[in-house]
Amino acid sequence: MRMTTTFGMNQIVSHGFGVFLFAALVPMMRESIDISHWHLAMIGALTQLSYLGGAMLLGLIGHRIDSGRLVLISGSITSLLLFVMAALNDPIEVLLVLTCMAASAAISWGAIVELITRYARPALCSTCLSSASSGTAWGYGLNGLFILLLVPFFGWRSGWLLAGMLGCLSIILTFILLKTLKTPAATGSEDEVTALSSRELFRVIAGERAAFFACLICFMVGFATMPFSTWLNIYLAELMLPPALGGYAWTVAGITGMVAGFLSGRLADSKGHGVALLVVFGGFAMGLVAFAYNPAYFAVFAGFGYGLMYFPMWGIIAGWVNKHYSSIATMQINGIGMVTFGLGGALGNLMAGLIQDINQSLEYVYWVITTDAFFLVLLAIYICRTEREVEKHYVGSLL
Repeated sequence: MRMTTTFGMNQIVSHGFGVFLFAALVPMMRESIDISHWHLAMIGALTQLSYLGGAMLLGLIGHRIDSGRLVLISGSITSLLLFVMAALNDPIEVLLVLTCMAASAAISWGAIVELITRYARPALCSTCLSSASSGTAWGYGLNGLFILLLVPFFGWRSGWLLAGMLGCLSIILTFILLKTLKTPAATGSEDEVTALSSRELFRVIAGERAAFFACLICFMVGFATMPFSTWLNIYLAELMLPPALGGYAWTVAGITGMVAGFLSGRLADSKGHGVALLVVFGGFAMGLVAFAYNPAYFAVFAGFGYGLMYFPMWGIIAGWVNKHYSSIATMQINGIGMVTFGLGGALGNLMAGLIQDINQSLEYVYWVITTDAFFLVLLAIYICRTEREVEKHYVGSLL
């Protein structure tokens, strides 16, 4: 529990603050910094590319660096940059800092995956991973509290300062935790044996079922969730629905993600990863069907489905991959999975922009996303069936 909480706090800092706090504070920041729409577009593009670069770098060379050191370094960089954000007045400087924090966030999560899969009890591995990954949802919630309770009285810079302070606390707690995790059983020689070279990594992803489907699922999740979140408020405005409806949807998504991490992880550990994926993908698909049919009535339900699936999904996938590979190889495959997620998100947003440009409406975008969600459900069903076949074959071989 201590390990899960500490790494979950790292997720709050790296993703909740480092990736998403800017989106929460940007309306207030634009009152004192001349951040144009061009700057916002550049920030969106470069931070996404930076996140992909960090994930790719982790997948290729992350196994050569101690994961605990990576978590501490990335956490220190993010915390320092959070303080720096409070002092900036130039939009180009803001862009550069956010770009660095995006790469740091990708590296941080990959290192956390390796540490949890190495040190957590196998029976609770997915629970720990999903709970830690849902730290991002807690970051969403804290961002909302900053806006409501802190920023109106002390200004937007206070939000970045408090985020940096929490980042420093996270570094201290992580350092203390890592000292207790340094056991003789975890040797460097073992990591070297179980790590994959760059050629082996891409061969495994292309040719082995678990690695291939993990990266495919990440791609499909990116294709669905990135345009869903990017265009939701725009679509609601297109339909002349109240802006508060989008706020309620994101609030529900954050609260759901806070709870779903622990529950879905326990489900994966007790009933199988395929079952957990089927539940979260099924909830996401049902929310999208309802939303595509009637956005006015089911926007909040779609937010529930989004939170149920997006935040814990990373932990479930990492836990499933770890059933087939070592902790180091899991980290490497997870890094490539984050890359495919980003590519799927970029393609999804491009698709949404083209549909909106052709039809002057986003209605068909959400039907395309819904179709993608149903394919995710089919993949989860396939994983459920293959998991059971593998278990039956294993039990039969023992008998």
